[in-house]
Amino acid sequence: MTTFALLPSSAALRTLRRLAAFGALALAAALPAHALRIKEVAAVQGVRSNQLTGYGLVVGLDGTGDQTTQMPITTQAMQNYLLQMGISLPPGTTPPQLKNVATVIVTAQLPAFAQPGQMIDVSVSSMGNAKSLKGGTLIATPLRGADGEIYALAQGNVVVGGAGASAGGSKVQINHLSAGRVPDGAQVERSVPTPLHDGDTINLGLNASDFQTARKVANAINGRLGGGTATALDGRTVQVRAPQEPGARVNFIAELEELQLPDTTPAAKVVINARTGSIVLNQAVTLGPCAIAHGNLAITISSTPVISQPAPLSQGQTVVAQKSDIEVKQDGGKVIEMPASPQLADVVRALNTLGATPQDLLAILQAIKAAGALNAELEVI
Repeated sequence: MTTFALLPSSAALRTLRRLAAFGALALAAALPAHALRIKEVAAVQGVRSNQLTGYGLVVGLDGTGDQTTQMPITTQAMQNYLLQMGISLPPGTTPPQLKNVATVIVTAQLPAFAQPGQMIDVSVSSMGNAKSLKGGTLIATPLRGADGEIYALAQGNVVVGGAGASAGGSKVQINHLSAGRVPDGAQVERSVPTPLHDGDTINLGLNASDFQTARKVANAINGRLGGGTATALDGRTVQVRAPQEPGARVNFIAELEELQLPDTTPAAKVVINARTGSIVLNQAVTLGPCAIAHGNLAITISSTPVISQPAPLSQGQTVVAQKSDIEVKQDGGKVIEMPASPQLADVVRALNTLGATPQDLLAILQAIKAAGALNAELEVI
């Protein structure tokens, strides 16, 4: 018996592809959306890093250090360092010209639970008039906290991500040469106590103040661990009862941070950077119906040199003068109707119809907010 396979036509193949695509979209819609975890919206209060800073010297520079005639502090710091090493200059000796030395400020971040012996990265920044820190070595520099105590000791070769050259009055530079980093350049000498195991409760601090999110965090914890375990104290703090044993408390916090929250919509916000003209809108921003008219004013000033040549044998002098032309141009602004935009894509599409530059949008968004048509909080940074 012979069997024949019927090959579908091109139209049938297109239909099958459409059905497959529709099935894939339906499956994707049926799958649950990625839910936020508690660790992504909150952190345990008291578990924080600390800022360290210190004053040090970078040596071994190729003549690109501080000019000691303008930075006497460099010479004084080097003399103090030599005194600590048991070396003192004879009285009346002219201070050396230390072109290979630069005074720097050293900063670092001491992470939570850091223990003595742990290595951390440090940043080195010139505080004088050094041209470059490339190739330099940071000598032992104590790093202090806000309480004045020494928590780390920094030393090592400075890594500068840049290059530069100059000759004959010309100069070429790539990136910034007066700052660099020392990877694993500081060793922790003292730990900072963390109040993680104090009391029978822990507090979760939300990354952003929002009463709705605080309630959802408390409900998620109570739904998983039982009623009364968590209480939302305000729009930013959730208090949770936790076991007192150190091992049990760490396991409790680890499981707590993995709890998933229902769909959380952030507060509608528009962030405006007035210096760069950047504008960022989150997904909760909506726009009400309004009408906008915006015009541009351009002022152009052009100068043309005019040469006045005297007549022959008049003993006059040639005079060069400037002729300035000023032109003021104002584009007429049309009244544009902005429809209601319930989604972020609609808001972006409506703003694009204005054809305004980001700098113009700064004023337009503020005016829309003042008119009550922008359903979002404006934050200028």
